[in-house]
Amino acid sequence: MVKAVIAGASGGIGQPLSLLMKLCPLVDELSLYDVVNTPGVAADLSHISSTAKITGYLPKDDGGKAAMKDADIIIIPAGIPRCYPTGKPGMTRDDLFKINAGIVKGLIEIAAEVAPKAFILVISNPVNSTVPIAAEVLKAKGVFNAQKLFGVTTLDIVRAETFVAEIAGKKTGSELTVPVIGGHSGETIVPLFSQIAPSGITIPDDKYDALVNRVQFGGDEVVKAKDGAGSATLSMAYAGYRFAEKLLKAVKGEKGLVEPSFVYLPGVPGGKEIAEKTGCDFFSVPIELGPNGAEKATNVLGNITEKEKKLLEACTAGLKDNITKGVTFAHNPPQK
Repeated sequence: MVKAVIAGASGGIGQPLSLLMKLCPLVDELSLYDVVNTPGVAADLSHISSTAKITGYLPKDDGGKAAMKDADIIIIPAGIPRCYPTGKPGMTRDDLFKINAGIVKGLIEIAAEVAPKAFILVISNPVNSTVPIAAEVLKAKGVFNAQKLFGVTTLDIVRAETFVAEIAGKKTGSELTVPVIGGHSGETIVPLFSQIAPSGITIPDDKYDALVNRVQFGGDEVVKAKDGAGSATLSMAYAGYRFAEKLLKAVKGEKGLVEPSFVYLPGVPGGKEIAEKTGCDFFSVPIELGPNGAEKATNVLGNITEKEKKLLEACTAGLKDNITKGVTFAHNPPQK
C-alpha cells in the first residue's frame, strides 16, 4: 500500500498534480492538504475510476497531521506563485522567499512528526533555499535522511529536452536525455548540452546562448505569456508527477531509473566528491533512484566544456548564497 500526500493540493500546481497522482496506478491512497478547498478537490477527483482512494484535509482539527500520517511520499507544491502579489512578469523566486519558506518549514515540521520515514519532494520555490530549510528542520527533529529528501528540478530537464528537440528536429523531447545540474533558478540552472543522449546532437554556436537562457528563464516566458495572471503550473505539475512516478517505480524495484534532483550531496552515495568540487552541499545532479531513494549521485562534471565551466562558476556563486539563506532562515525564522 502506497500513501501519497500533496501539500498545497488546491493551488495552480497542486490541482493538476493531484489529478495526475490520482491516475497513477502505483498510488493506493491519495491525501490532499491545503488551507482551502481540499474537500472539494478531493470530491471532484474521487469520481475518477482509478485505484487511489482520495481524501481532502484542511488545517482545522489537525488536518495537516491527519493528511500526512504514515505517508510514504509527500509532495510539496504549497506556496504562492511568482506573479503574486503584483501580477507583474519578472517577479523573482527570491521575492517570495519569506512567505514560501515559512510555509515549507511548517509543513516539514508536521511531516517529521507523523511521517518521519516518508520520501519528501519539495516543489515550493525557491527550491535552492526551501530544500536546505527542510533538511535543517528534519535534522533538528532527528529524522533527516538525505536519501529521502529531493528538490524537484525536473521542469528544467523537461524544458531542456523540449527545446533541444525543437532545434534537433525530433518529434518529442522524450527521445532525448539532457542533463541539467546546479540549482533551480536563473543562472544556477546549468544545462549540459555537451552530454545530450543519444550522442550526435550538437547545438549551433549561434543558438547556444539563447538556448541556455531559455532553459534558465523559461518560467519568465510563461509568466509573460500569461500576462501576469499565472506562472508555470501545468508544466510544473507534469514535472512533479514525472519525478514522483519514477521514484515510486524505483522503490518498487525497477532498475536503471535516473533523474536529476537537488539533494544534500554529503548524505548521498557518490555525492561528497561533487560537493567538494562545487563547494555546495546542496546541488542537482543526475540521481540513480532505488528502494532507498537517492541511491547514487552521478558525477557529470568531468567532461564539461569551457562554456559549461563558465556557467557552473556563475551557478555556484549564486547557489551558495541561496543555500546559506535557507539554513539561516531555518535556525532564525522571522518573528511574527
